[in-house]
Amino acid sequence: MAIYRSLLAVLTAASMLSISIEAMAGPLVEAATKAEQLATSGDPAKARELLRQAVGDFSQTLPFSIGKAVFISKEPAGYAMYEPKDGTVFKTGEAIVSYVEPVGLTWKQAAVKDKLETRFTVDFDILNPAGKVLAGQKAFGDFTFTGYLKNQEIYSTLTIDVSGAPAGDYVLRFHFNDINSGKTATIDQPFKIAGP
Repeated sequence: MAIYRSLLAVLTAASMLSISIEAMAGPLVEAATKAEQLATSGDPAKARELLRQAVGDFSQTLPFSIGKAVFISKEPAGYAMYEPKDGTVFKTGEAIVSYVEPVGLTWKQAAVKDKLETRFTVDFDILNPAGKVLAGQKAFGDFTFTGYLKNQEIYSTLTIDVSGAPAGDYVLRFHFNDINSGKTATIDQPFKIAGP
């Protein structure tokens, strides 16, 4: 009888632990579970849509930040479809092109019925290695994205002309400004302009 009581106590504790873990599971876990059920039952399109909605909702809880910033060699074909530049050294007169992915953008209802909208502006500064601002521009870029869901596959391509700058080491600093939340995210990209 004691063995059965011990077994019952272990099963009860395991069951309570399972309930506790399920109670702590967030919306992403719930969405993933439902999506797996939908996919298994033959509705992969609905499963994908459920996951996209859940990721969009979750992303709004993240701090506004920059997920990726890389110098690129040519215009990207789309989100995550870029060719990184080989190194961070630019020739005199060569344009500096950056591919940047913001994370945690805030969405709001758009002017168009049933659509959502996010908007951000980008400022830039060029600094010397000591941190002194040598040049810059506010609202250098202004981006608005409108759609039916909180899309996370958002990027910006930013081109800076430094043709008049002398050879040396610099830092390109972008300030991304989420218009809907008023939050700002900053990213630095050190680079060098090669001498003639």
